[in-house]
Amino acid sequence: MSTHTTPVEALLVVDVQSASVVGDGALPDAAGLLDRTTDLITRARQDGALVVHLQNDGQPGADDEPHTPGWELHLPVEAGPTETVIRKSHDDGFKETALGDVLAGAGVRSLAVCGLMSEMCVQATARTALALGHRVVLPYDAHATHDIPAAPGISGVIPAAVVSRVAAWAISGGADVTTQASDVGFTAPPRPNSPAGA
Repeated sequence: MSTHTTPVEALLVVDVQSASVVGDGALPDAAGLLDRTTDLITRARQDGALVVHLQNDGQPGADDEPHTPGWELHLPVEAGPTETVIRKSHDDGFKETALGDVLAGAGVRSLAVCGLMSEMCVQATARTALALGHRVVLPYDAHATHDIPAAPGISGVIPAAVVSRVAAWAISGGADVTTQASDVGFTAPPRPNSPAGA
């Protein structure tokens, strides 16, 4: 793992929705995750980087079913030419969305990915970003997930921190996996004029 990174031009905030960060369904250390994510967003805004909030549209009856309290983004969005929300219905934030076009329109070549869940939407989105040729930074302490329940005859409970670590390790050959969100720096993309919305 590296301890410092070259500044990135965009921040992808993956599915930081109320159902997963407050109440009975909150992730372990949700408060810490929110603090670190807020810091990333604040610094990205200050430095002129593109900020994209991904918002998952869950199935009917799911905790993140559209237009239910759990579906709402938990952190405030400052919508404008360098900050936008993109809704998605797959783990991969690029699949059937405008994310690729938004990044290309801003000239983004490098990005950081944070949010949840580590082994699902964070990893899937980071993998596609790598496949598209972006430099990807994954701050280890700014993505999270739930414990995996015990499976009789297979394993006991797998702690959330272990799941996140494995998810990061699985893409560490291509992504720059940092130890702390505070190691991530930001800079404005060459053409910070991406469409605001999708």
